Order: sequence, then structure tokens, then C-alpha cells
Amino acid sequence: MSGENCLAGMKVLDLTQFEAGPSCTEALAWMGADVVKIENPGAGDPGRNIGRTDPNADALYFLQYNSNKRSAAVNLKDPRGLDLVKRLARHADVMIENFAPGAIERLGLGYDVIKAINPAIIFCQVKGFGKGSPFEKNLAFDMIAQATGGTMSVTGEENGPPCRPGATIGDTGTGMLMAISILAAYVRRLRTGEGEHLTVGMQDSVMHYIRNAFCVMERTDGKAAPRAGAKTVGGGHPPIGIYPCKGGGPNDYVYVYTSAANPEHWTRLLKVIGREDLIGDERYASPAERTKRRAEVDAVVAEWTSQHDKHTAMRLIGSATIPSGAVLDTRELADDASFRERKIRQTMEHPAVGDYVMSGWPVRFGDAPPKVGPAPLLGEHSGDVLADWLGIEAGTIAELRAAKVIAEPATVAAKKIA
Repeated sequence: MSGENCLAGMKVLDLTQFEAGPSCTEALAWMGADVVKIENPGAGDPGRNIGRTDPNADALYFLQYNSNKRSAAVNLKDPRGLDLVKRLARHADVMIENFAPGAIERLGLGYDVIKAINPAIIFCQVKGFGKGSPFEKNLAFDMIAQATGGTMSVTGEENGPPCRPGATIGDTGTGMLMAISILAAYVRRLRTGEGEHLTVGMQDSVMHYIRNAFCVMERTDGKAAPRAGAKTVGGGHPPIGIYPCKGGGPNDYVYVYTSAANPEHWTRLLKVIGREDLIGDERYASPAERTKRRAEVDAVVAEWTSQHDKHTAMRLIGSATIPSGAVLDTRELADDASFRERKIRQTMEHPAVGDYVMSGWPVRFGDAPPKVGPAPLLGEHSGDVLADWLGIEAGTIAELRAAKVIAEPATVAAKKIA
């Protein structure tokens, strides 16, 4: 079985940029959809420039979120370019955009216009704030969504300021929710022939990911869920959290989690760390008692973990069927050959950037996850898309290129002229 053919035949017209939208369409592309990314012929998706180190090559940021797609550079300020996109929309199953509020409507490509062209289309819009929100017209990026969606309020040390989680939950987290919704609408359309208008606000999406925090609030007489550092939201029962390990580096820690629902975790942990003398000690016999003496419990565990490197600590504690995990940094993860062997990390061959490695879709379809291909050059497939989707002949495509209605990289255009 192979994941890259699951959505074969689905056509996606992608007018997204940065991350929230591109992460959604990339997931669809990984699973076989023909995703055509419509870009400005001049600079393309602004994400091509974020963190760029080579003026002649796209930034790794862009490459990470646009693999397996095709790029068509179309001048939307030219009526002929706008007409091309409308014609493409007529043949699309899905159209998605994440421009600033109101921008797609001002371009003349809003839902009402596209629905009139293609009543069965699944039209998708990703915005910072949801429909009807008092901030509906505000701009937002991941950090704004995380600030207003609650994740920052429950992230950080208990007595410290709010912190932004390192993961881009507001961007990619929103993209995944939209991708799931697109698939649901697509399956229904196969059954009924009906299109759909999907909208999502990044703030609303972030709230979806902190449902546990709202549960904590309900257990504390309505008080806002507190920050709990590396512990679970609500604090949990010790031992739980990160414990220092041998080495003393910034990430030399191991996470240990003992569940209140499994009293054997505590007993097993005491055996692993050589503190059998505490088994049955009334001071630590229950989660409630251990919570009263959290500092003492943490000190007992830390005394042992500090004598072992994090990998050994994880292995020994984990072998006792206690949830544990070494804190691994991006360098360690990138150097771990097992991720490449399992194709979780795959090597791309790119004509401008050269070889680079990126993480793909982690779900395995049978024996392997879907194959990841490189992100496109700006306008790399402009002519191909017009030919494939619209049946436009080579001569007309050349005229559109000469009139700067569409654009292609010089190398691609030269091959077609030859």
C-alpha cells in the first residue's frame, strides 16, 4: 500500500502563503492530490524569503511546507491572469486561500464568485480570527493565534511570564484541522455532488488544542488554568516532569511520568532508582501524599537521574514500563539515522538548493509513509498546469508568457522554447 496515491484525481487550487495554508495543502499533496500553488510572478509566496541565506535559492522554511506541489506563477493584476485562475477554479475540487481578511474578495475571487463558476467546489478560507469574532478583520500569525487562543497562558513556569510553545500550533495545527475538514467535505461531495464553504480562524483552532486546560478550569471553581512548567496542565501528581541528567547541557533532562491511575508506576520507579526503602512509606504511599511532598519526591528522583545520561535514564525507566523520554534537541533528532531509515526524514533533490532533508507525513500506509518530493521553483509548472487542467496549447502558453501573464523559471522556459 502507498499513501501518495490515496487522493489521486483530487485537484486543489492553492492560493495560500507562509504556513497555515501551505501546511494544509502539503498534507493533501503528500497523499496524492494535484496541488497547484498560484503565486505572484515577481516574488511568489513570501515564505520563499523567510530565513533565506542564498539570494538564488528558496528558504528552507518554504521548502518544508510546499513539497509535492506544482507552482503556477500568474499575474492576478492582469485581467487575463485573473481569468486563468477562474478557469482553473472551474476544474478544481478544492480552492483554498489565507490572504488578509477581504483580500481575496477584492481580487474578485471570493466564494460567491467561485461558487457561481463551480457550484460543487470546496472553497476554504484560513484566517487569524473566526467568522463573527470581534477581531475578524485583524491580521494574525502563529504567535498571535497562540497568544489569543490560550496556549501561551498555560505555557511557562508557574510564577513566570507566558511563553510561546516552540511548535507552530497556530499555523500547522490550523492547517491540519482544515485538511481533515476538506477530506470530510470531499467524501460527502463524492456522495452528494454538493460543494462546501469551509472557514477556520487560527485563534479558534488553538483553543481546540487546549481542551485539557479548560477541564482544569472546571475543576478549580472556574479559575483560569495555571502555568505548570514542564508538568501537565493542572500540575499532575509527582513524580512528573523533567529531571536533570548527567552532562549538564541545556537539554540533558529526562521526562518521567507516573500516573495517579496506576499506583504501580511509583513502586516500579523506586525499584529502578534503588530506593526500595521508600516502598510502603506512608509519607509517599498515595498520589495525594506525594503531592504534599512534591519537592522531596522530585529530589529523590533527581538524585538518581543526575547520575545517568538522559538516554540511559530513559532506557532504564522505560524498561520498567514507566512512561519516560529523554529531552532530544533538533540536532540529536536530525542525526538519528532511524528516522531516515523509517522515512520519517527524507532527502530531497532540488535544482537550486541541492540536497536537503525534511520531515514528511509521519503516518505509515502499510510499510512506509508517503514519498516526499521537493518544493517547486517559482512558476516551475505554469505551462504544464494550463495544458493539463485547461488544455491550452503550447503556442498560446508562449504568448501568455511573453505578455507576462504567467511566468516560468528561465531554465523551464528555455526547454519549452527549444
